[in-house]
Parts: sequence; C-alpha cells; structure tokens
Amino acid sequence: MTLSSHRFHSIAALTLIATTLAAVTGCHNVTPAVKSSANNAVAVHSIPVDVMKDYISGDYASADYEKRAQGYDWVGVMVRADGDQIDIKVRSRSDIKKPTCHFDGNATLIGQDTAHGTIFQAKVNGSTAFFQFKDDSLIIDSPDKYALNYFCSGGGSLAGEYQKLTEDLEI
Repeated sequence: MTLSSHRFHSIAALTLIATTLAAVTGCHNVTPAVKSSANNAVAVHSIPVDVMKDYISGDYASADYEKRAQGYDWVGVMVRADGDQIDIKVRSRSDIKKPTCHFDGNATLIGQDTAHGTIFQAKVNGSTAFFQFKDDSLIIDSPDKYALNYFCSGGGSLAGEYQKLTEDLEI
C-alpha cells in the first residue's frame, strides 16, 4: 500500500466518521416544524364557573319520564352547580308508586374536553361514581356497577343516561 493510498483511506474513514457523528447528533435536536393544537387528539376547553352553572345545572330524567302519564316508572336527577362542585339529588316516581331510587350527594370537577364533555366524580358506597355532562345529557357510571344499585330498590341502579329537561322535574 502506498502512502497516497493510505492517506486516501484515512481521509475516507474520517469523512465517514464525521458524517455519522453529525447525523447522530442532529437527531437529538429535532423540533417539530409546525406547532399546532391540531396535532392534539383532544382539545381541552375550560368552561368559566358562571357559564358552568347554566350549562350543567338543571333537571335530567330517564327516557321513561316522557311516558309518566301512562304509569311508567322513571328516575330524575336534579343538578345544581356551584364552582367546581355539583349538588346532586336523584329521585324516582313517587306519585303513584313507592319511590325506587333516592340519592343525595356532591361531586367534584375532574376534567373537561370536547370528546368527553364535563366530568365530575364522587365517592359513593365505598366506590367512585362519575357524572358526565355532554350535549344536554348526563351519564352516571361507576367502575363498580353494584355501588350504584345500593340507592335503588327492585334491581334498579343510578347508572344510566339521563336527558336534560326544558322544564322542572315533576316529582
């Protein structure tokens, strides 16, 4: 191997090492070209406290509330917002039947976004209950389904979907 050939290989090796080092170092300094909230999966919106009262406060009822004149049993939920807390009262038909559900409690705001709406949680019967408000509906749920049965008789449960009423609940 001649001296010029040896220099060529050394220069080629140094060039290869420098290029590799530059490429590896450059990977650690990558920044997104566009910073946009459109890249987020869910946009988070906060609702001002005074607006939350109007948005969440109100009376909600199960689907059978519409058929109460025909004697159907129904469950109603009265919600009053106060800051990041809500006062919840659940009642069922009591005019011609013995009430099947009764619950009084408070829940605390845990989050809100466009995908899930506004969600509150409360400790009930040794478990956690979630109160999800979105598009004029309320969904009450819990990881422990039996925890919500405690407040109802005859196999009933607080768990379910309730629609916001335009008038006051007729208990």
